[in-house]
Amino acid sequence: MIGSLTGFVFLGLFSPGPNVILLTASGARFGFRRTVPHILGVALGVGITAGVTGAGVGALLLAHPGLALALKIAASGWILWMAWALWCSDLARRRQAERPFTFVQAVLFQWVNPKVWAVALAATAFVAERGPAAQAAMLGVTFSTLNLGVCLFWTSAGALLAYLLTDPLRWRIFMRIMACALAAFSVLVFL
Repeated sequence: MIGSLTGFVFLGLFSPGPNVILLTASGARFGFRRTVPHILGVALGVGITAGVTGAGVGALLLAHPGLALALKIAASGWILWMAWALWCSDLARRRQAERPFTFVQAVLFQWVNPKVWAVALAATAFVAERGPAAQAAMLGVTFSTLNLGVCLFWTSAGALLAYLLTDPLRWRIFMRIMACALAAFSVLVFL
């Protein structure tokens, strides 16, 4: 069961989604070191979201479609706002005016990150025979631990890409591809 849960969570978190896109773009925009608070916030926030899902919030969302819809609307709006910021990102001012996510922003984003909720809800099937406290602990630790490695990988990849994105045109193309990919998730929230 632990191996199955670990494999499922790893694949769910490693595959492209809002966190992967934002961390890759942040690594390219701000470098690895400036993105560390974002990395740590994502790892903790994902663990908290998975933990509260296991503790019963996931069942609450499934039982009350109105709450789920409100979460989807908030998620879609926030994701579109972040996509717009990537679309408007400018190579010349990336180091002065723009700032990476803070630790708190990254933690809070996980509450409206549809992919994290979807993976966490599905992962509860792997721990269903346990009580709510054990589910919360197992999911929280598994998600945070695995996601830290995922975050480190994608941020490093973005930081390495920055060496290829020194030309303003390449920079704009890359950021706009990231923005479009992120914006697509705002639509997928409702599917």
